[in-house]
Amino acid sequence: MDNGYWTKFEVKTVTPNENIPHGIKYSLTLHNPYNKRILGYDNAHGIKSKRKKFGAKRTTWDHKHERKIVEAYEFENAGQLLEDFWTDVERIMIEEKGE
Repeated sequence: MDNGYWTKFEVKTVTPNENIPHGIKYSLTLHNPYNKRILGYDNAHGIKSKRKKFGAKRTTWDHKHERKIVEAYEFENAGQLLEDFWTDVERIMIEEKGE
């Protein structure tokens, strides 16, 4: 990107399984000019959903990292994933400019 920020996509098809039922293993990331990841969508590892203490605990693999916050991501399809990622990139670029 012209401001020193850059993106990286790693995507491959895999045999659908319990953790990756849609058969797409992915990592979409946005990095600042100092190579620090500030946004990432991936399914490289499981995360526990944030539920009340008496709710069923579910581990999800599709998730989003934004700076230090990690939250579950509801994967619908590859097109929606790209749209969500670029929407967040655009928002973060505006925030970084201080507008």
